[in-house]
Amino acid sequence: MITSIFTAKEAKNNFGRLLEEARLSPVAVLKNGRQVAVVMSMDEYNEFEARRDAYWGELSTRAHKKGYIGVAKSRKLLNEALHARD
Repeated sequence: MITSIFTAKEAKNNFGRLLEEARLSPVAVLKNGRQVAVVMSMDEYNEFEARRDAYWGELSTRAHKKGYIGVAKSRKLLNEALHARD
C-alpha cells in the first residue's frame, strides 16, 4: 500500500529520503499532478514479480487444460496468416 507521495522535484531533491521511505512501503511519484511511478524496496519488488509469475503461470495452465494449441502451432498459424496471398 502506498503511504508516501513525492513530487518529481521532491524525489530528485530528496532522493536519499525517498529510498529510505521506499524501504518501508511503496512511494508514489507525481509529475504534473499525476502518479507516474512507484518506488519500492527490492524485497517488495521480488514479491510482486513472484505473484505476477504465479498469476500468469496459473492462466497458462488453465489455457492449456482448455485446449490451448501451444506456441509452435500458434506461430505456424500466424506465419501462414501473415504470409497468405490475397
